Amino acid sequence: MNWNKQYIFPGLVFLLSFSSCGDKKASQPQGPPPAVPVTVTTVTTTDAVYFDEYPGTLAALNEIKLTAQVAGYITGIYFKDGQKVNKGQRLYSIDNQVYNANYQQAVANLQVQDANLVKSEKDAERYHELDKQDAVAKQLVDYADAALQVSKKQVAAARANVASVQSSVKFSNISAPFSGTIGISQVKQGTSVVPGQTILNTVSTDNPMAVDFTVDQKEIYRFEQLQLNHNSSKDSIFTMKFGNDVYPYPGSISLIDRAVDPQTGTIKTRLVFPNDKGMLKAGMNTTIRVKNTGTKSMIIPYKAITEQLGEFFVYVVNDSNKVSQHKVQPGNQIGTNVIIKDGLKEGDKIVVQGVQNLHEGTVITTSPPKQLGGEQKK
Repeated sequence: MNWNKQYIFPGLVFLLSFSSCGDKKASQPQGPPPAVPVTVTTVTTTDAVYFDEYPGTLAALNEIKLTAQVAGYITGIYFKDGQKVNKGQRLYSIDNQVYNANYQQAVANLQVQDANLVKSEKDAERYHELDKQDAVAKQLVDYADAALQVSKKQVAAARANVASVQSSVKFSNISAPFSGTIGISQVKQGTSVVPGQTILNTVSTDNPMAVDFTVDQKEIYRFEQLQLNHNSSKDSIFTMKFGNDVYPYPGSISLIDRAVDPQTGTIKTRLVFPNDKGMLKAGMNTTIRVKNTGTKSMIIPYKAITEQLGEFFVYVVNDSNKVSQHKVQPGNQIGTNVIIKDGLKEGDKIVVQGVQNLHEGTVITTSPPKQLGGEQKK
């Protein structure tokens, strides 16, 4: 029994000593993580040529809905749907038999009142002559003058009635208010129309065509300067596209609205484009392209940007070779690069390649990674 104890005790001491050494090794602090190899670039500003894009809608410069001004039935349609019409061209006629009859009656009544006026004038003249000779009572002279005034008023009323009825006859024929294109007729021959309610058709101009779009109030000064530049259309500052197809003719600013919408902080702007070939139609949706030339802009590689929950960031390198995330506002993309509107300044160093291995405070190196030691060459 004593022999066993002598050998067991040294064994326990050895095991405890080995375990203690292992704990010391495990408790030793780990070294800093190795620097992450990346590629960096310095932010600079340069003259950028690019297009700002805005959604727009085509509209006619002049458009009017034709409505009936008198009641009746459509008796004639004198155009083809979608054709060009000239100012004053007859388009529709409404049954005017009743209006013609009323007009003839009004004219006859005017003639009667004119005859009564002639009689009243002669009576008044005769009584005034007798009054000079003191051969008639003064009261009869006054009556004659009063009758003359009544006749004059009746003639004036009759003439006004003729003009009123004549306008109804005129309104029974509907003509084009200006030269343009007429749409598809909303009524057929024989349709009963109601004054001021029944829409017959729409006439609009189509050359040139307008395009309406909204811009942020911060850009008002810029667009006012472009409006003052009378050579904007020649410089192709304003173009528009449909999908990937760019309309071949440039436009120019027609107007900037009188006030900013306080709810959206935007203002409506209108461009005018030529439409000699009739390719543009009112109501079409398009994309307005406004060229920026000679504008100092910060441009960085697009792959330097990371997106998190709809926000965009880049990794900026500080003097200690550590990176920190900076929120940026990207603008237009130009090839593989992108314009940065806000969030960086000239001279900043940003990570271009290797961003997927970074987080806030990561130490980076721009040197290639070292080979692992002890590897044997094949």
